Amino acid sequence: MSKQLDNQEQITQWFNNTYTKRGFWYLRPIKAYYIYLELLEAKADQKLLDIACGLGRLLEASQDYKVEPYGIDISDVAISKAKERFPDFNLQVANAERLPFDDNTFDLITCIGSLERMVNTDDALKEMYRVGNKQSKYCFLVRNSETTSWQFFKTFLGMKNEKGHQDAKNLKEWTSIFKTAGFDVIDVYPDQYPLMKKARRKYLWLKKVNYKEVIKSHEPIEKANEFLFILKKHD
Repeated sequence: MSKQLDNQEQITQWFNNTYTKRGFWYLRPIKAYYIYLELLEAKADQKLLDIACGLGRLLEASQDYKVEPYGIDISDVAISKAKERFPDFNLQVANAERLPFDDNTFDLITCIGSLERMVNTDDALKEMYRVGNKQSKYCFLVRNSETTSWQFFKTFLGMKNEKGHQDAKNLKEWTSIFKTAGFDVIDVYPDQYPLMKKARRKYLWLKKVNYKEVIKSHEPIEKANEFLFILKKHD
């Protein structure tokens, strides 16, 4: 067995165990997923593919936009649980490095918090590029390697989740990876969910947090825990 296949099986098993033991506790609440659809300007009848869809939280949120939902995940446990809740969704077990779809199929493609966990990022991005149509937009949430928590706890203290292939890169590196793969960067935002939680604590009951609006951070984008990229295919 090749090292890559062995790594892939290990990652799959880790996610199967995680979804079996933790289920929705592993995921953010559904309100955290609306911002991705807002930034993509999702519209009715568009085809949306969520890569590493897990239990289908983003796809569930996408129904408010009346898109046609598709999802893939390497975890058969996740897909089985998602199908129980959403039998009408187009869900299947698949590897992002070999997507089971024709060229130019999708209008919107998302990959939230999972790209850095893939064994071969370049192959995964090539596949995502391939299945998107000419006007497609992409939303990726990826981890920053220059945070204190990553550099000290994950790297210096060796607390990275090796079985789940946990990884990270800085803003410049992610930008270069996406451009090399043929994408143009439309916008980059700091991960919105921590800012949403901070705003909620600040306002308490005095002001309702709008989870569909971008919240600005006072810190430089380079210091964000995760980066939220909105991309399109290079013209």
